[in-house]
Amino acid sequence: MSKDKRILLIIGGGIAAFKSLLLIRILAKRGIKTTCIVTKGGQEFVTPLSVGGLSGEKVFTELFSLSDEAEMGHIELSRSADLVVVAPATADLMAKAAHGLANDLASTTLLATDKRVLYAPAMNVRMWAHPATRKNIEILRSNHAVFVGPEEGDMACGEFGFGRMAEPETIAEAIETILSGKTEIDALKPQPLKNKHILITAGPTREPIDPVRYLSNHSSGKQGYAIARACVDLGADVTLVSGPVALTPPQGVNTVHVDTACDMLDACEKALPADVFIAVAAVADWRPVDNTNHKIKKCKDALPPLCLTENPDILRTIANSKNRPKLVVGFAAETDNVVKFAQAKLTKKNCDMIIANDVSGDVMGGDNNTMIVVTKEDADYHAETWPLMSKELCAQTLAKKLVQKLVRRP
Repeated sequence: MSKDKRILLIIGGGIAAFKSLLLIRILAKRGIKTTCIVTKGGQEFVTPLSVGGLSGEKVFTELFSLSDEAEMGHIELSRSADLVVVAPATADLMAKAAHGLANDLASTTLLATDKRVLYAPAMNVRMWAHPATRKNIEILRSNHAVFVGPEEGDMACGEFGFGRMAEPETIAEAIETILSGKTEIDALKPQPLKNKHILITAGPTREPIDPVRYLSNHSSGKQGYAIARACVDLGADVTLVSGPVALTPPQGVNTVHVDTACDMLDACEKALPADVFIAVAAVADWRPVDNTNHKIKKCKDALPPLCLTENPDILRTIANSKNRPKLVVGFAAETDNVVKFAQAKLTKKNCDMIIANDVSGDVMGGDNNTMIVVTKEDADYHAETWPLMSKELCAQTLAKKLVQKLVRRP
């Protein structure tokens, strides 16, 4: 399969660039020829001389090179290979590719290519989890790009988490997978949640008072959407029941849009059975008894009466249903006695896990979160506090914990 196959390898600027040298050697042993572009940043870590010595090919570095353009040209360079591989794929390179920027040889080549592109991301854990990076990845995937990695581990910056470039052997296997005709993204990364159906609620609910007014809250839906994205990235089949938010649903997620708490419960029950239920939505506790079809006019001498009734408890209903998911995770947004109230909610709602957070700051609507994971074994409660992180990173950490929980369960 590998005989006479050729890849174009773009080496980005990152400390992981040294792994690209080993990748070239591995590919050569497998009969895959490599032509290389080394970016200006990449040259800070590996030299064109070392790259060319291993590949046995001329190495390209400059967009405005008279000799290179005369010999081959960036258009021909972008289309002469069977596959384009970016390793390491930095946040900057992926951002340029996602938005069609072309101010150097690497980005111009990515914009001009008509071949499949495989990205091997490498960056700091917080850069990887940043919403801008996640959006860029979704754009690239929608354009049929494929990803391998990143992996979790220690980083050169001293932090730990997802962002390490996949090992050269793993990238080589992904290259051979694509060259053999298997181009599905799922075939190129770990899928610990494959064949698992995860049901997630997100955002606020709106309870109408009249045609122009409603009861609601400040939930942005960012945390629920981030969790849905993280679960899809691990191979899960995700149903996201979303209240009204100003967010684009993650790619690959089955999204059901609702307004009221009653609608949300109905959508959740229709989505069962599920292996995991994660109730992230900030559901309104009450709704008006009367929802008039006419706008309530201001009364000069008195306030209009507003009678409320309790909304259905979605978390408790699903957790005690006949089709109860194997793992039920609730969220507790509190301003005082956060852990105490979360422990009480865990028992009262019949949950397996409660994610508690203090919403007295900018959590509702903000980009960061501090989670306290409350569980109970036998008669003992356990509270695990996570540091302040972006909601994307919180979601990835929670998804990893779900994997651990599901593996333990029959």
